[in-house]
Amino acid sequence: MYNVNGKVGKPNLLEQHAPLVKKLAHQMKAKLPPSVEVDDLIQAGMIGLLDAVNRYEDTHGAQFETYAVQRIRGAMLDELRSTDWLPRSIRQNTRKIENAIQALLQQLGRPPQEQEVADHLKMPLKDYQELLGDCGGHQLIYYEDFHDGDGGHEHFLDRHQTGESDDPLQSLVDEGFREAVVDSIRALPEREKILMALYYEQELNLKEIGAVMGVSESRVCQLHSQAIARMRSQLRQDAWTGAA
Repeated sequence: MYNVNGKVGKPNLLEQHAPLVKKLAHQMKAKLPPSVEVDDLIQAGMIGLLDAVNRYEDTHGAQFETYAVQRIRGAMLDELRSTDWLPRSIRQNTRKIENAIQALLQQLGRPPQEQEVADHLKMPLKDYQELLGDCGGHQLIYYEDFHDGDGGHEHFLDRHQTGESDDPLQSLVDEGFREAVVDSIRALPEREKILMALYYEQELNLKEIGAVMGVSESRVCQLHSQAIARMRSQLRQDAWTGAA
């Protein structure tokens, strides 16, 4: 297990942490559309683990597992970006929902109800809810969010970048962005706020959340997609207001 210097050998690090790759892959898969194969995530994660083993040194001052988790997740995200896992039609539909929510937020001065969003989109409530279900895997942040904005505005993430790092993902750990995300969660309707807490803090899956909230798993998926759309709309609104 150990080499002559008393350190764990690379083959053993790979073997010991292979279950970690599977665990992280299944956690990520639970938040993605059915089209994403967990085996693809595991394969990418193993490449990330191998990279972590090759790069890790005791002088890093961190436990290997902590370092490996970062490399594994990074490799999985790279795989998702390279395969464009979210179809263009779904991206268009999620943006349509976000724009409707943002317009109603400005008009009403409060989070719009589902029926109001459906009416704004000129579709029956049932069709709107089905649209939300189709948008499973909708995320708060997309890679392209760090690039071009819409309609001549700077992008809503630009306001949260300090310019101190070449890595745009560094903005995600900035205090200002974290506070903006917390504020967007506080602005959610109570039911969706509870859902987000169960999903991200308690790490319950959709079926478990459905049992707690007394709704179906598909309904939880719809509410989650709507909550994310509300948060993205709120972040965009706050950024544009602040930049004005």
